[in-house]
Amino acid sequence: MSAAYCRLAPGHPWHGPYHDGEYGFPAEDEAVLFERLVLEINQAGLSWLTVLQKRAAFRAAFASYEVDRVAAFGEADTARLLADPGIVRNRLKIAAVIDNARVIQQLRQSHRSFHAWLEAHHPQPLEEWTRLFRRHFRFTGGLIVGEFLMSLGYLPGAHEPDCPVYRRILPLAPPWSRAAPALGAN
Repeated sequence: MSAAYCRLAPGHPWHGPYHDGEYGFPAEDEAVLFERLVLEINQAGLSWLTVLQKRAAFRAAFASYEVDRVAAFGEADTARLLADPGIVRNRLKIAAVIDNARVIQQLRQSHRSFHAWLEAHHPQPLEEWTRLFRRHFRFTGGLIVGEFLMSLGYLPGAHEPDCPVYRRILPLAPPWSRAAPALGAN
């Protein structure tokens, strides 16, 4: 999203709550991290509003983002998801979500958690992050990776410095703020 999000989102019934309470805020919980990745993957080619409106359906369809449950999804689950009008019914995106859950399971083995894996690779510029994600995850191009990382505070730019949310996030020490010189942060 662009800096214009800070002007557009406040007060909007869908964008407002996400902008004011989630976007750019650091998170460690695996289900939160996985949800953000799933939402960003599904946003590709669509508006963010569409994804936010389908958010509850995504949560239900993907087992409340419980990584182990999603990683165990098989062909019957894929068929169920492809028939679910509440979500984005794209076979490639659905397959990516299931496969990415399995990748997160592997990251637990190598790094203890998805969050620890992110921390182990921070800081680096978006181009390096994108290469790293493409080596491990499916359906993770530069825009998806950039928005995923920005939404969790790993990259700067989620909020303009004059946005009241920006001032609420800074005391939480988002990862980008700890690496500001390396990433060219505001």
